[in-house]
Amino acid sequence: MKRIAILGCENSHANNFLKQIKENPAYANYEVVGVHSIDEEASKALREEFGVPVLDSYDAAVGKIDGLIITARDGKYHYEYAKPYIESGIPMFIDKPITADPDEAVEFMRALRDGGIRICGGSSLCHADTVIAQRESVLAEKDGKTMGGVVRAPLKSDSPHSGIYFYAPHLVEMVCTIYGKYPKSLKAFRVDRQVTVVFRYDSYDVVGIFTDHSFKYYAARFSEGGSEGEVVKVSSYMFEREFSEFDALMNGEAQTVSYDDFISSVFIIDAISKSLESGEEVAVQKYKV
Repeated sequence: MKRIAILGCENSHANNFLKQIKENPAYANYEVVGVHSIDEEASKALREEFGVPVLDSYDAAVGKIDGLIITARDGKYHYEYAKPYIESGIPMFIDKPITADPDEAVEFMRALRDGGIRICGGSSLCHADTVIAQRESVLAEKDGKTMGGVVRAPLKSDSPHSGIYFYAPHLVEMVCTIYGKYPKSLKAFRVDRQVTVVFRYDSYDVVGIFTDHSFKYYAARFSEGGSEGEVVKVSSYMFEREFSEFDALMNGEAQTVSYDDFISSVFIIDAISKSLESGEEVAVQKYKV
């Protein structure tokens, strides 16, 4: 059996992953040792629906599991939850935001690297068919070179879960998946309940439109010879692809993302925050873990 625990089950990830384990024969060899959340009602609801044990603390499964899923809403808990398990060397799924602090992100990745921890995770929107197709178009220069793009996603800037770090990763990681992990710089503007960000790449710009509390997603790419764009609908297949990545790690496969790239969104969100405060264009930092 593949024994796992889920820490932080206040959002839809825990439900979706548990549903896959319960219903997909490919995951019949998984055993959920327990779930834990600062929201006790969320843990109890999962116990009632899926029959999984509730852990007394986030470190209660140390030495008892083969893999760890961290899906706390607030990224400030992710490193804290992971720390007790690093010595075990087990693979980890880490939900967005990876952390809510750039310095902690670097420390987190160094600890995982030094512990030989293989990782996956981030925003589920990176697995959307539209996002993947547009990334392939950029790489293949479909209809000519890329001239720019537009991505729209929610923000929740007043979230109690570390402010903009809670929802900003969706748009940021969609942009980074399609156009590249590291824009050179960016400039952010706030107008009423909307934040617009201009991501500056080497030969084009991408506009990100954050709409506060409007839960719609959209992505478009513009090329020399045409354009492609559509509404991005959140669907269960995105969670299925996420869990499939985690299952690959559980089967001994290598991680598909570098530790550096895994935290690029944290530094981009930090740059957005600094640009909103200063009104200036801000260079995007790239750290070598």
